[in-house]
Amino acid sequence: MKIAVLASGGVDSSLALKLLHEAGHDLTAFYLKVWLEDELDFLGECPWEEDLKYVRELCAATGTPLEVLPMQQAYRDRIIAYALQEVRRGLTPNPDLMCNTLFKFGAFLEELDESYEKVATGHYAALGQANGLYELRVSPDPIKDQTYFLAGLNQRQLSRSLFPIGEYHKSEVRELARKFALPSMERKDSQGLCFLGKIRFRDFIKAYLGEKPGVFVEEESGAELGRHLGYWFYTLGQRRGMGLSGGPWYVTRKDPAENIVYLSRNYFENEKKRNEFQTARAHWIAERPPEPGTLLRVKLRHGPESYECDWEAGEDGGLSVRIQGRDQGIAPGQFAVFYDGRVCLGSAAIL
Repeated sequence: MKIAVLASGGVDSSLALKLLHEAGHDLTAFYLKVWLEDELDFLGECPWEEDLKYVRELCAATGTPLEVLPMQQAYRDRIIAYALQEVRRGLTPNPDLMCNTLFKFGAFLEELDESYEKVATGHYAALGQANGLYELRVSPDPIKDQTYFLAGLNQRQLSRSLFPIGEYHKSEVRELARKFALPSMERKDSQGLCFLGKIRFRDFIKAYLGEKPGVFVEEESGAELGRHLGYWFYTLGQRRGMGLSGGPWYVTRKDPAENIVYLSRNYFENEKKRNEFQTARAHWIAERPPEPGTLLRVKLRHGPESYECDWEAGEDGGLSVRIQGRDQGIAPGQFAVFYDGRVCLGSAAIL
């Protein structure tokens, strides 16, 4: 097949390319340049030159053509704008999920020549087919599984997708990378949000939104506890970064209009179950919801933790969800991602 490989310079995408090369496919590597030069003042040292060095070494070793695509405007319009809009609204955005949906398998696919049959990435996820439809399936590595970040993809996008390392554990990926002597075989995994790379989310927000002094208020008493530099620096359930004594303090809610962040020391009391939430209209990968009454599992963030849940769809396509357990980090703006066994069914933004 003729395949476009999204290469980031990390060991995962490097092995994906190498495996496809070994299988004899016609490959072109694409490195998507997303940061503008005039943004480097707050980004610090150039965030992409080191990544691109590893990509170039791999492409030279495998004889793979490389294209560096300047896609800064599409990234700014689709991902940065989304993240800043959600933060201004007092919500907790999920730019990594939207990056896959709107950018890697959105803007990039829209620009890609139709002669490319597939777009390959280094995601830990698997693909399958059932009843004539594509399925997104979890990786066997529960820690690295990335279906949470791919749960916004649709049938058209999955039909063009390829995840060559989706059936491997991370340890196996490292082992194979060493076997092939890949340039990135010992490179550390990136930490934090994929869409920011090495940049701290707080620094990103400060660079775009600045600071806006406001007050911390105790939820129960209404007493002013101290000052903060902007409600957008805090998320529900957060317990660090307030700089207040007498804690631990937890963020319980925010008032964007008044720039108030409400705190409590009683976040984990038994009567505060935090086991129910509502969502916006759900996106179902199979283009239809599961059968009513189907017991599903739901993830509220990336990682191995999930809950069995009861759910009910409303007339607007939104969901009422009750998890079997409780989660102190249910945050409006984040995504609930639903599973039936190994199959990722889709996602919905928490209201």
